[in-house]
Amino acid sequence: MNESGSDMYGMQLEATERFREMGLAQLEQAAEQCCGCPLAGSRTNVVFGEGAPAADLMFIGEGPGFHEDQQGRPFVGRAGDLLTKMIEAMHFTRAEVYIGNIVKCRPPDNRNPTPEEATACLPYLLRQIELIKPRVLVLLGAVPLKHLFNKTGITRLRGSWLDYRGIQVMPTFHPAYLLRNPPAKREVWQDLQMVMKVLGKL
Repeated sequence: MNESGSDMYGMQLEATERFREMGLAQLEQAAEQCCGCPLAGSRTNVVFGEGAPAADLMFIGEGPGFHEDQQGRPFVGRAGDLLTKMIEAMHFTRAEVYIGNIVKCRPPDNRNPTPEEATACLPYLLRQIELIKPRVLVLLGAVPLKHLFNKTGITRLRGSWLDYRGIQVMPTFHPAYLLRNPPAKREVWQDLQMVMKVLGKL
């Protein structure tokens, strides 16, 4: 069993059973019709995720904000611009990586998703990971660390490799945090350089 424990294993089985025969396009259609938690009632758009369907590198954030909800795309606005710069500094383009979130509908006032919301939505993300088969996952902030690995302490765990079913996982700070705390960019760049080494970009 991987780092995330029995709860994660149960969600993996749920994802496998619910979406076993679905590719990314079918999975996106299912997500757009989903009413599995209260967030569905207030969304403008489902933010399914975007990028290369067989990307070596996948980023996972927490959930859509206002701009993402309006446009139906992950990581737009100021935090999205910074993530794009991070990706380009790693010698990738946004089109070459895949970007997703723990939840695919915007929580009110951009709050963190509740455990119930995350549990309802996580099977979509787990199936995305199964289909994309990235070599490295980068977790952006405390929320994906909590809901994918049942771990807390992003400040302590950032820069330390985790494992998800044979995929190397690097937790680091969220771009929105970096906008509030620019000195932390240096630590994030160290984390991303470790990812670059694994992917032959450094």
